[in-house]
Amino acid sequence: MAMKPLSLETIARVTGGQYVGDNGRRDTIITGVVRDNREAYADCLFLCIKGARADGHDFANKAYEAGAACCLAERPLDAPKGPYVLVGSTLDAVKELGAYYRSLFDIPIVGVTGSVGKTTAKEMTASVLSRKYNVLKTTANLNNELGVPLMLLSMREEHEAAVIEMGISDFGEMSRLARMVRPDICIMTVIGYSHLDSLGDLSGVLRAKSEVFDYMSRDALAILNGDDKLLSAFDPGIKKIAFGLEAHNDYRAININTQGTRGVTCDIVSKNGSFDVFIPAFGSHMVYGALPAAAVGHALGLTDAQIRQGLGWYEPVGGRANVFDTGYITVIDDCYNANPHSMSAAVKSLVTLEGRKTAILGDMFELGTDTKKLHYEVGELAGRSGVDCLICCGTLAENIRDGFVSSGGRKAHYFLSKDLLFAELPKLIKKGDSVLVKASHGMHFEQITAELKKLK
Repeated sequence: MAMKPLSLETIARVTGGQYVGDNGRRDTIITGVVRDNREAYADCLFLCIKGARADGHDFANKAYEAGAACCLAERPLDAPKGPYVLVGSTLDAVKELGAYYRSLFDIPIVGVTGSVGKTTAKEMTASVLSRKYNVLKTTANLNNELGVPLMLLSMREEHEAAVIEMGISDFGEMSRLARMVRPDICIMTVIGYSHLDSLGDLSGVLRAKSEVFDYMSRDALAILNGDDKLLSAFDPGIKKIAFGLEAHNDYRAININTQGTRGVTCDIVSKNGSFDVFIPAFGSHMVYGALPAAAVGHALGLTDAQIRQGLGWYEPVGGRANVFDTGYITVIDDCYNANPHSMSAAVKSLVTLEGRKTAILGDMFELGTDTKKLHYEVGELAGRSGVDCLICCGTLAENIRDGFVSSGGRKAHYFLSKDLLFAELPKLIKKGDSVLVKASHGMHFEQITAELKKLK
């Protein structure tokens, strides 16, 4: 799969940089863009980025040795073995390059944002669209100001559609992302309690995320969660499709049936009629990823049968509601990230399973001034919902434990650190348990999942 032509001369012009090196190579066409010299290959562009632990400028010659055609650098390179483009900021330059390269494509681009469920909606939408189109989708966690231009620069001539995830944590970030992506369709999943340290409150979250609509054309499409009060009332200034469970939505899920860890069935209803789908993912909340995927599918000309097939092919991404049976217990590995909305949904899904329901919950970060209250409320929900055993770990998770006990939860255990928890874990987990593992990514609860796999 080939890139659209992007020469070293064009890279210098677009980024406002200075080409340094053999003038005879100015017309060299790059084959791709990498930020790790270990991933460099013939005729790629290597980004020299100074990180917290390493400075890419120090690895430029290793990238040349691996075949890189050129480097993008923000300081002069020491005895470079190839040409480079000198810019004021490598990060700013790659954003300019991403925006320019995106402008070379006339294909439908779907932007996905929201506080919860971005990756699920992105994956389901890409799976649906792949029934008709050759689709590029965001991989790994490339949804920020470096990741998004890297994804745009990975578009190839053969791609017929793209689904780009856009994650932010402060005002202005969405404007910088949307200026590059310029989506034709934008999915907004939910406005939730995330990044409140910088965004203040839910209205601030909406204001920051809705910056995207300033970079969409007047004939673009907004697909918003109509069950979310803020999004339901919000006017994006372009055509709006609402999705959710409530009757006023344009796309609704009815007859929702959870089938344990196998998945969820429902009927999707819209002005186009209705059709049944099976979503092979744990938790009834997964319909909130399927509904916008169906709306995008219809908007881009897919049939009900193609949408049904695409949803049936969905696969959860690592650390997001992955369910596996160890032979001793069933583990719901949902440790990639957490906020009150997603944690509550996971707890509600846990209690639908067979066996003793055990929840291992940890700290949720960036919740602002209401941090303790929001943790406490998750605990209350767990107690009311029927969680049999609650295990909390982390500084803030003590509030989850307190909320659980206050609402009638009986078996509650609290550990300040994972090491203390690991020592007791074999005694706390029983054969046949269904165990949910969830916390913010910085808690590294994947280590708990690994310990659970060892239990016999």
